[in-house]
Amino acid sequence: MPFGRNERIRFSKIYSLSCFRPSTSDEHGQIGQKGYSRVVYCNDPENPEALQLRYRGNYVSTTKYTAVNFIPKSLFEQFRRVANIYFLVVACVSFSPLAPFRASSILFPLLVVIGATMAKEGVEDWRRRKQDIKANNRKIHVYRDHSFSQSKWKDLRVGDLVKVHKDEYFPSDLLLLSSSYPDGICYVETMNLDGETNLKLKHAFDFTSSLHDDNSFHKFKAVVKCEDPNEDLYSFVGSLSYNGQQHPLSLQQILLRDSKLRNTEYIYGVVIFTGHDTKVMQNATDPPSKRSKIERRMDKIIYILFTTLISISFIGSIFFGIRTSRDLNGSYGRWYLEPTRTTALYDPKRPVLAAFLHFLTGLMLYGYLIPISLYVSIEMVKVLQSIFINQDQDMYHEETNRPARARTSNLNEELGQVDTILSDKTGTLTCNSMEFVKCSIGGVAYGRGMTEVELALAKRKNLGQVEADVGDNSGSHGQKVIKGFNFRDERIMGGQWVNEGNSDVIQKFFRVLAICHTAIPDVNKDTGELSYEAESPDEAAFVIAARELGFEFFQRTQTSISLHECENGKKVDRSYELLNMIEFSSARKRMSVIIRNAENQLLLLCKGADSVMFERLSKESQPFEDQTKNHINKYAEAGLRTLVIAYRPLEEEEYTKWEQEFLKAKTSVSVDRDDLVDAAAEKIERNLILLGATAVEDKLQKGVPECIQKLSNAGIKMWVLTGDKMETAINIGYACSLLVQGMKQIVITLDSHDITALEKLNDREAIAKASRESIKKQLMDGRSQLDLAKSSAVLFGLIIDGRSLTFALEKSLESLFLDVAIDCSSVICCRSSPKQKALVTKMVKEGTRKTTLAIGDGANDVGMLQEADIGVGISGAEGMQAVMASDFAIAQFRFLERLLLVHGHWCYRRIAMMICYFFYKNIAFGFTLFWFEAHASFSGQPAYNDWYMSFYNVFFTSLPVIALGVFDQDVSARLCLKYPMLYQEGVQNILFNWPRILGWMFNGVLSSMIIFFICKNSTIHQSFRSDGHVIDYEILGVIMYTCVIWAVNSQMALSINYFTWIQHFFIWGSIFFWYVFLIIYGYLNPAWSTTAYRVFTDACAPSPFYWMTTLLVVVATLLPYFMYRSFQTRFHPMFHDEIQRRRSEGSECEGEVPDRVKDKMEHLSERMKHSHSHREM
Repeated sequence: MPFGRNERIRFSKIYSLSCFRPSTSDEHGQIGQKGYSRVVYCNDPENPEALQLRYRGNYVSTTKYTAVNFIPKSLFEQFRRVANIYFLVVACVSFSPLAPFRASSILFPLLVVIGATMAKEGVEDWRRRKQDIKANNRKIHVYRDHSFSQSKWKDLRVGDLVKVHKDEYFPSDLLLLSSSYPDGICYVETMNLDGETNLKLKHAFDFTSSLHDDNSFHKFKAVVKCEDPNEDLYSFVGSLSYNGQQHPLSLQQILLRDSKLRNTEYIYGVVIFTGHDTKVMQNATDPPSKRSKIERRMDKIIYILFTTLISISFIGSIFFGIRTSRDLNGSYGRWYLEPTRTTALYDPKRPVLAAFLHFLTGLMLYGYLIPISLYVSIEMVKVLQSIFINQDQDMYHEETNRPARARTSNLNEELGQVDTILSDKTGTLTCNSMEFVKCSIGGVAYGRGMTEVELALAKRKNLGQVEADVGDNSGSHGQKVIKGFNFRDERIMGGQWVNEGNSDVIQKFFRVLAICHTAIPDVNKDTGELSYEAESPDEAAFVIAARELGFEFFQRTQTSISLHECENGKKVDRSYELLNMIEFSSARKRMSVIIRNAENQLLLLCKGADSVMFERLSKESQPFEDQTKNHINKYAEAGLRTLVIAYRPLEEEEYTKWEQEFLKAKTSVSVDRDDLVDAAAEKIERNLILLGATAVEDKLQKGVPECIQKLSNAGIKMWVLTGDKMETAINIGYACSLLVQGMKQIVITLDSHDITALEKLNDREAIAKASRESIKKQLMDGRSQLDLAKSSAVLFGLIIDGRSLTFALEKSLESLFLDVAIDCSSVICCRSSPKQKALVTKMVKEGTRKTTLAIGDGANDVGMLQEADIGVGISGAEGMQAVMASDFAIAQFRFLERLLLVHGHWCYRRIAMMICYFFYKNIAFGFTLFWFEAHASFSGQPAYNDWYMSFYNVFFTSLPVIALGVFDQDVSARLCLKYPMLYQEGVQNILFNWPRILGWMFNGVLSSMIIFFICKNSTIHQSFRSDGHVIDYEILGVIMYTCVIWAVNSQMALSINYFTWIQHFFIWGSIFFWYVFLIIYGYLNPAWSTTAYRVFTDACAPSPFYWMTTLLVVVATLLPYFMYRSFQTRFHPMFHDEIQRRRSEGSECEGEVPDRVKDKMEHLSERMKHSHSHREM
């Protein structure tokens, strides 16, 4: 009978698992004290003491706002920006006589910008709220009024008794009481908590596991005293009072919210923590706030513009004060101002006060230097850019139906500036889908073909037969592809193993694989296919391999495991009595089971790491130990993961004696219980007989070598942080092109005779001191090698193991380690812990001050992803924890190439150009106000109508710049990938460095001068209308404003590299809209339109002079930039200029990188390195 339908299994009789051990920690003595004060009355809602407890409900909210606090909190968020505070102050002051324009004209754009941003925040928060509503309204069976009935998650209370069915999520943190299995075990998937897809085994107490049906709980009542809500997912301290007895609780009786019940029909549990008190919600902290380098520099530019604003206001106020003081000197140069009739704003007797008030007026008048719509425009552009990333078909993984996802839009441009990538290996570079490919049995190696790492090794050694083997490497020809099994060897497949000389060893070997595991068989009811739920991909691969080679595990019963075995060409069912199971742990590095076969023999079956297994082999002759060790070394060199397989016959007397000791250790309640259990296991796991070794391959993902090579060509450094052995990591490095032929290796390790000798003495201080000195010496030697090779083209790779990394990350050695590492083309950190990954990432980010990107797929990569400037999660086999902590999510590592080289480059270029253009257009507009005021005696009189100025940033110039930020491309996606060196424009920040920013600012000042002085000098001294009337203030304002609108929008047309109809529509549509607005606004009542009343239709439009002046000014304004770009493109081209020229000439395929551009890039790169070194000094 399949396991999934069997309800009579009592695994607690055979397991030694720690999950069944009641905690004996001293922490239990703290229950009732601070931090351990929670009391839960189980299934007793009417208890008076329970009613006095005010625990949180199970309603969960992940939203940023509520209906009550949305407006105040959102406004607070908006006015954290300096520019918005400035415009708010100006809007308030605009109601006073100091304002040079009406209050409504400044309030309108502020309200539009703030309103648009608040609306965006509200929409995003509403999406989160909809997810909360869906989760809070899920259904659960709750025990009330002596029966189970459906209720919503949000209505659960602490102490409620619930029933959860198979494949349902737990609605809160529960205490497991019983399950569909008689001994109260259940299987839980914790993917949403820790990213692991492996099933966890949970176990109820024996005295509650008998509560099997709904009618068992009429009289059930208990009290739980436990720890207060906290975020620790891996511990739980509490006690259960039931039937007058106290029982210590551990994490193995706790089912956490958002875990899923698997392979168990149902469980009963009591609610311990609800809502935001649950451990998953306690862990739901906001990720660290990340801002791009461009955004941080943009703040500095805003401060520069504020300084400019204050400076020109101050200059204007000085001149105004001086001119005002002269109005009573007797000259009466400005008699029309009537100096004898004064106000505070104009008082020749108090020129200092008048100058100060004029200064305040100037702060409002020149406020258009600050681009009010900059922030909201950038946010809109980034959201649209994120949509394009999400919709990119070339980053869609069809097999898993997973597209790329930009989980934040704040860091789009940062994708174009990545200097260093720090990557996990397993599941990131590899598939994390283990395949059984080779094995060593009885000293004979089995398994044909070559792994990817072996192919890379063969290429390095220039072996002649590589090509022949490559085509034969894909698996068995014409045979069905079996997940987890890629083994080919006709000597033992198809039952041929019986003809081998060591057939008895082969039989024992595969029996161990078929029996020594914790996998669960599962039969598909529709197809009848047998599959396995295993705790790890390795274990699943072993069981599948045994099945494919004639030893099919198909059933578990209470104390037995059954196989289909092939004997003499026939399928025979054999059953083995399962007596004990000693589980695998990271400390033990092995797993054992004790069985009794049909012949009544007692056998210990064991599998584990070679580092612990060989020392436990029998001292008697092991005829093929040396051959097996040799095979294991070869497998490690081929990038394979190995385990040693062994067994041992047991005598009845020995087993009986050991079992008594083992059971005594299991039932011990002393604090050293775990040590007693491990000591008992040590006594039986000895004198083992070697059978052989397994080798499984974690295949590289498709396209990884090509992707890494392309990223390397783009000048991006690659670090791999892995938990593998050094030999495995090095060979994987060659397979994925991280290490290349001819690259010199700098290996930092503590595997030396001196350190080993000290370790035997167990002198920790001496070991630490010697290790520190050894690492320092090795790093100094590496630095010397790099210095000697500076003049040559030799590439270096740095490889360091986890023990060495611990010392290299200390303050005294960190700078030396980083100095060596950043001069190497590739860095591999082996045996790295999750904490070390985060520390290395932090070191690189803070030490280089350049953009770092971390990429990983598991819960152990979360710290690294959050520490890096950009975190990229792989939505792979290890759950979604990394994705949930990431800024961008992709399904395969190879998509990183397109994410960076295409979208990263485009986003960086677009945002950089967009910001520069924003400042250009505002400076060009704002300084025309300054020049006009200078010619109007700094009177504070604006050159333009109020609403002209209000609409400038909101309507007449905003849409073209948004189109630039969304659609512009300097080169196509194909050319971005063809010329990866183009990516260095972002790494070296060529498009947003201070010379370029200041150049655009200067262009804005120059444009304002050309516009103002040509308009003034060409019109001021001659008749403008046909009736002989000269130009007046209103007409001059319209002419200047028209020239500004034409100039800045035409400047945009000059700057764009890639036109779409949308850009044409926005650019020329904005100019057209200015004329439409001028006509409509001019026909309004003069009380509203003021100086714009019919000024266009009656004065400007009929005059040819207006149109000629516009044409002349616009051409003159664009000429300096046009000449500069022509000169630059011809004599000092940037990389994209050269690619564009080649493409236009049809010669893009010839050659790779133009020498003059390459030299310029290398020069910039060296200069940046030098400036970095100088900063460190």
